[in-house]
Amino acid sequence: MAPARVSVALVLVLLVLAAALPGCPWRGEGRTPGYLHLRLSSNPTTLDPALIVDVSGAVIAAKLFHGLVRFNETLDIVPDAAQTWTLSPDGRTYTFRLRRDMTFSNGREVTAGDFRFSFERILRPATRSPITWVLDRIAGARDVMAGTTDHASGIRVIDDRTLAITLERPFGPFLSLLGMTAAYAVPREEIERLGQDFGTHPVGSGPYAMKEWRHGQRIVLAARPHPPDEGPRLQGIIYRVIPEDLTAVVEFETGGLDVLPVPATEYRRYTADPRWRDRVFGRPGLNCYYLGLNCSRPPFDDVRVRRAVNLAIDRQRILDTIYEKRGVLAAGPVPPPLRKDFPPPDPAGYPYDPQTAGQIIRDAGLAHAKISILVSAEPEVLDIVEVIQYYLKRAGLEAEIVQLDWSAFKERINRGDADAFWLSWWADYPDPENFLYPLFHSANIGPAGNRTRYRDEAVDRIIERAQGTADPAERRRLYRDAEDRIVRGAPWVFMWHRTDYFVVQPWVKDFRIYPIYSVDKGMDITVSK
Repeated sequence: MAPARVSVALVLVLLVLAAALPGCPWRGEGRTPGYLHLRLSSNPTTLDPALIVDVSGAVIAAKLFHGLVRFNETLDIVPDAAQTWTLSPDGRTYTFRLRRDMTFSNGREVTAGDFRFSFERILRPATRSPITWVLDRIAGARDVMAGTTDHASGIRVIDDRTLAITLERPFGPFLSLLGMTAAYAVPREEIERLGQDFGTHPVGSGPYAMKEWRHGQRIVLAARPHPPDEGPRLQGIIYRVIPEDLTAVVEFETGGLDVLPVPATEYRRYTADPRWRDRVFGRPGLNCYYLGLNCSRPPFDDVRVRRAVNLAIDRQRILDTIYEKRGVLAAGPVPPPLRKDFPPPDPAGYPYDPQTAGQIIRDAGLAHAKISILVSAEPEVLDIVEVIQYYLKRAGLEAEIVQLDWSAFKERINRGDADAFWLSWWADYPDPENFLYPLFHSANIGPAGNRTRYRDEAVDRIIERAQGTADPAERRRLYRDAEDRIVRGAPWVFMWHRTDYFVVQPWVKDFRIYPIYSVDKGMDITVSK
């Protein structure tokens, strides 16, 4: 806990210095009235939807652009640019009917042709988009990706307001993919006019338009003109690029920021401080933290040993102490917000039971066996894994912790060169399939996501059946079956789903924490300063 005490002392020193400087912007001076002031920890690489891969870019793009559909606060798929849609009986063709009242910020109406252009632009090799996988299930998409044609046969413009998309085969989560950043519409004329500069001068149809981008400093969005009660309640949003947590804390506490994602080192202070504790809000995120066990080599090619490791670790105690209750215990890989009406696996399936764990390890002839656990170079991760090391030693396994920089760590786990490793997975799109197929299907062993090299033909078949059905109830049943079998196979120690916390100024009203970045269009929040 020493780092937290040191950070508090530094914050107090910086606050005193800020107060002593009459012209210092840390005192909240120079605020733009009616604008929400937020922090970005890094400068976005681009705001071109075809190229965005970072969360900071996606958060801003959600306010600048529209997709055909979007997610609401409960992660249901709802209309965005598309007013209605239908699905053909064979589950392959989606027909979207667009709204009439949508224009780009250059004043031109959004049409079905804009979506066709935007989708095919992502697929074309010249764009070099890293996110073609979002659209590659569309019929003819792979021909465009191969450069043999400019147009995908599965994307048809019926008229200016009607777009039909046909898939190669049914894929249940397809609408969820269309809620992603990659599926936003861009205007052809602006792409042709600006070329590569479109990423820094984006033009979209969203509720906000780009006003200013000072790289490494700030991005300013202005609310677009709209009828009363139909658009944002803010005049705009100012994103300030502040890489250092301590600087961001000072900016917040002196009024320069309206909302602050709470750094881990400051969580205890904010939740204990009478001035702030009632202004701290949290919500479980779409993530899962886990200890991965390499199923392709001894000792974790034996499912009994993997189960023993699950029994050996007191996950709840680690969550409550080292992690300061900043999450909810995981029963399986799928986060609670994605479960809707299908229940989790039985969390009592792996209770803390060191005696049984030790007996299994001795019966397997592994008493005092040596294993390695790879971790990235983050102090908090090392603290957690050192406690895991202690629990494994009590059960009879001697664990060596190997700490590496991120690139070396990822390279080694991608090629399967680790007995165990600490990692997390965050949703690309809010569907349980995104926590099942990439992480546990045998087609994705290695860098694609299945880094534990877990193989189960029955799990593969169940996931594939779920992907191929558009019936939500049937898909949920299959998701539950797959997750139950994965938990029994124990390729992970399922640790927790992290909760994200924010502290909010008293002049901010209607603040909400959204489960995924694309939900937040900046429409609800207000500021009175």
